[in-house]
Amino acid sequence: MSPKPRVRIANCSGFYGDRFGAAREMVEGGAIDYLTGDYLAELTMAILARDRAADPEAGFARTFLAQMEEVLGTCLERGVRVVVNAGGLNPAGLACRLAELSERLGLAPKIAHIAGDEVTERLGALQGAGHELCSMTTGAPLASLERPILCANAYLGARAIVEALDRGADIVVAPRVTDTALVVGPAAHHFSWAADDWDRLASAVVAGHLIECGTQCTGGNYALFEEIEDWGAFGFPFVDVEASGEFTVGKHEGTGGAVSVGTVTAQLLYEIGGIGYVTPDAVARFDTIRLEQTGRDRVRVSGVRGEPAPDHVKVGIVYADGYRWAGELGLAGADFEAKARLCEEQFWRENGGRERFASTRSEVLRVPAVDPDSSTQAVGVLRLAVKDLDAARVGREQFDALVRMALASVPGIVISPDTPRRSTLCAGFWGALLPEGELRVRVFVDGEAIEVAPPALPPPSAASADPPSAARAAAAVAPPTGPTARVPLGRVLGARSGDKGGDASLGFWAADPRTYAWAADFLSSERLAELLGGDRDLALERSLLPNLLAISFLLPGFLAEGAGASLLPDAQAKGLAESVRARAVDVPRALLGAPAAGAD
Repeated sequence: MSPKPRVRIANCSGFYGDRFGAAREMVEGGAIDYLTGDYLAELTMAILARDRAADPEAGFARTFLAQMEEVLGTCLERGVRVVVNAGGLNPAGLACRLAELSERLGLAPKIAHIAGDEVTERLGALQGAGHELCSMTTGAPLASLERPILCANAYLGARAIVEALDRGADIVVAPRVTDTALVVGPAAHHFSWAADDWDRLASAVVAGHLIECGTQCTGGNYALFEEIEDWGAFGFPFVDVEASGEFTVGKHEGTGGAVSVGTVTAQLLYEIGGIGYVTPDAVARFDTIRLEQTGRDRVRVSGVRGEPAPDHVKVGIVYADGYRWAGELGLAGADFEAKARLCEEQFWRENGGRERFASTRSEVLRVPAVDPDSSTQAVGVLRLAVKDLDAARVGREQFDALVRMALASVPGIVISPDTPRRSTLCAGFWGALLPEGELRVRVFVDGEAIEVAPPALPPPSAASADPPSAARAAAAVAPPTGPTARVPLGRVLGARSGDKGGDASLGFWAADPRTYAWAADFLSSERLAELLGGDRDLALERSLLPNLLAISFLLPGFLAEGAGASLLPDAQAKGLAESVRARAVDVPRALLGAPAAGAD
């Protein structure tokens, strides 16, 4: 019996803590074949590591159990299979809890779980065998890291998911797999794609990347938010994947948000490192992707070319990196700059000097309005942050210093009742590469443990992907010249940003080839560094994607130790794109009458 000509793979979670009712919405809101959910991020692994340290039976995304209680019966009745990475650091524990839940509900799904990603206890042996596990950011060997390691997990590909589905699993509980594997696995299983079918696998990688963050591809965090007509609860996305690997992105009828070339482009640019999107399943060439609006809330994705997957996998090593505290001090009225300077000096003096701590930050988050018409507008905000390995130095000491300043400093001090009294444990992220052959991946189903070894593949050919004709045409357009106007960059470009460990990603896109030609000429790495702030000494990496009318930047080291340990106010770089779009630049007047970026 031949498989269905297309398979619908839906998403119900973009992170641990996403909208709880999304699983029910996706199952009951329309026909789907697979329900997937992404619950893991680098910061989430630190949270799960702390959970497991407190309770060895924890370490998985607990909310997934409650979601399954609502939809498991309907999934089994309709033949909807579930693939999630909610297993986190304890996929066996989650599988066991799912079995208990099923029995209580009078149901009998076939539950599989995957193991073999975690190498925490093997780090010493791996280094002893010659694997230095050098940082992908700094190049330093792991042996140089003098911090307690919380967990170390390899990013697995989709092969174990395919094995579980091939053996009839109704629910596949995965640990730390790549976000894209949650879609690649069901697609590869459904169409029986070969392990070296690079183009089809790469297309599924793109599909997985598009829906992994849930509503972020249906209008969430969209720079051109004025294009969104329906601001009801944004619908979660699905992809209709065909045997060729081509697919259509959509959402259920009657849900909020939008699926457009613009929203899809924005998500394509999220957290990427350049032209080649590397996964253990295939390398997807983002310079070959073609997008077409085929109907309301439907975007077709075609033309994706793939290259052979590498013989190594990324390992995410999460380590304890001390403690941090951050507080905000309100300062009301005139003379804000002078008041802020004095308060900053007084705060650090009360804390024994900035040099006592491993790192500190002071910055103004808001200045008061000139001639304010309310007491709220009269308050500016000074943010103060500190980090140190010694827990006794961080938290209460900074809170007490602010309290002492309340009656012994400048006039107009406003201390929020929400000012933290305690520190937060910092979790740093260390990304490294490890040969895939060092992993022992297994699928557990029906009481059996099945080894999933890397496939034996012929040597890859040297074939290269040619850019589509639309990309060649876009690249050939000359940038406009003539009079300019000084306007915010966001008047002509959309943008999306995010975090990749200690790195940040930042992508821009244009509405038409002329605007793209100008942007490609104007927005050099040097120019972006200026727009980010002249004090940033960054080695930016720029990639042009003319097929998407887009420019992608990677900012190595921008977030220091990563979201779990950085003292930056925007530790995940979520607001970085909008801050750059707000910068005033000189734009050719010929472009200012053009349609808004991302318009259909």
